[in-house]
Amino acid sequence: MSTPYASAAPYYARYRPPYPAELYALLADRFALDGSQTVLDLGAGPGTVGLPLAPLVEQVYAVDPEPAMLAEGCALAEEQGRGNISWLRGDAGGIGRLCLPRIDLCVIGDAFHRMDRERVVADLDAVLAPRGGIAVVTSLAAAWPAVVDEVRARFLGPGTGTGEGTDHVRDAEDQLAKSEFSRVETTRWERSARCTVDQVIGLQFARASSHPTLLGDRKDAFASELRRALLDHDPGGTYTRTVTVAVTVATRPRR
Repeated sequence: MSTPYASAAPYYARYRPPYPAELYALLADRFALDGSQTVLDLGAGPGTVGLPLAPLVEQVYAVDPEPAMLAEGCALAEEQGRGNISWLRGDAGGIGRLCLPRIDLCVIGDAFHRMDRERVVADLDAVLAPRGGIAVVTSLAAAWPAVVDEVRARFLGPGTGTGEGTDHVRDAEDQLAKSEFSRVETTRWERSARCTVDQVIGLQFARASSHPTLLGDRKDAFASELRRALLDHDPGGTYTRTVTVAVTVATRPRR
């Protein structure tokens, strides 16, 4: 059965901004990635984290419950010549059923808050190598212009704003600190992101709360009205907002 992300998948793959290069440099340093490691990308989507990590490790297992996301990721991997990624359908509640080999690093990009976190961390304890760890990546973005929420409310109802400023970092830190991976450290990077009108619209279709299937035959009208509202707000057609990316790295305490 498909998830709400089925129709969102192509938009997610195309419009979702990449994570900063500093993230991969930190992971490479923290986990001594030298091309011999095995990585689990849990809640992988189209490989937003796993694809850039692939050149640094021997094998990536990209796991996601949505086949359309996996198909997008597989196509991107083929385009980029990344032959060391296995795309597996599965959810965070079934890690034990995936029959994975020993994992050196589990990365979770903007998905940990949607998981049964206590269970996931317990399951990871069984598959992660003694010196392995978990890296939870969280994006925190300033709000779009208010006109975006106004258009969303007209088409999707009140209370369906972008809501992208929610900080899930503290929750991740608290959950991990109570687990076997209680050695927790968070690093953040802040940058300005510039988006065109098309990118702002594409990012709305990439979200579970406003995916194309949910909008149905109102999809084109939504896009047209949002475009008009954005250009009325700023005829220049370029929108800048601050995006903070945080990575919370959790490992077992040193003995």
